Amino acid sequence: MCFVDNYSLAVAFCVITMFCWGSWGNTQKLAGKTWRYELFYWDYVLGVLLFALVSGLTFGSFGGAPEWGFVANLKQASVANLGSAFLGGIVFNAANILLAAAIAVAGMSVAFPVGIGLALVLGVVVNYIGAPKGNAALLFSGVALISAAIVANAWAYKLKEAGNQKKVPVKGIVLSIACGVLMAFFYRFVAAAMDMDFTAAAPKAGMLTPYSALFVFALGVFASTFIFNGIAMRHPVAGEPINEKAYFKGGFPIHLVGILGGLIWGLGNGLNLVAAGKAGAAISYGLGQGATLVSALWGILVWKEFAGAPKATGRLNLLMFVLFLAGLGLIIAAGA
Repeated sequence: MCFVDNYSLAVAFCVITMFCWGSWGNTQKLAGKTWRYELFYWDYVLGVLLFALVSGLTFGSFGGAPEWGFVANLKQASVANLGSAFLGGIVFNAANILLAAAIAVAGMSVAFPVGIGLALVLGVVVNYIGAPKGNAALLFSGVALISAAIVANAWAYKLKEAGNQKKVPVKGIVLSIACGVLMAFFYRFVAAAMDMDFTAAAPKAGMLTPYSALFVFALGVFASTFIFNGIAMRHPVAGEPINEKAYFKGGFPIHLVGILGGLIWGLGNGLNLVAAGKAGAAISYGLGQGATLVSALWGILVWKEFAGAPKATGRLNLLMFVLFLAGLGLIIAAGA
């Protein structure tokens, strides 16, 4: 079984998480040219579940005693821990569907900084209370700088609206905030089900390894999609209501784009959970949610979501990046 036994590697895994979590939205943007986000989301969830299953049967099963493997660990897990990881998937899914809706309405450079930035701030607090690890002063100083970065981005957005740009409905901001509040709590449910001290030794009785926790989490995401995405399809934030038949009208390439998005996000989540034992849940989660910085770069530099905005927005977005990087640096130092 693959695990992390030093802090530097844990940080490297979290940085990869940051890029994965901040980049999967590009697949939605690509598919969104011809494909509703509600339809894209079915394929995205399949990608998340597929990655969790494959990683469990490979990296989660190779090496170590047989009783530590993916399937054996699932069999010995307690109902409470299985339920906690499954609930984490449900909470995440509700938040992520709100994020997908916010991207469709407000764009990546707004939805991610507001929604995921808020999730980072609240989530670090929640996870630190649940499992305090690392230097609290450095950790929360980093969170304070990231909060300032979010304010800078919100200010840039306000200037963009004032400058003869196509205005984004207020519901885009509302959806982002609702996403952030929910997203802050999903990780604690998953981390609570895991043996956070697991390395080369067998995990504690009844507890999950990162690989089995990832799979149960993915099952929670998959099962709740039938409810949450069903509601989103019948009561969309934009466009007319659609039904499940529309999903089967898409060609293989468009479905593949959604699955790719899920695989990218799943890779980031898997690496983050593996790193959490060494880095601590609060630090691992906080670094991963630096995805806000990555997604904002995609939105601004590639998708040109601030094209034609007043020059002051460029300075504010630059300030956002500087503050975000400084905040992430303090979060890394907090666990060193």
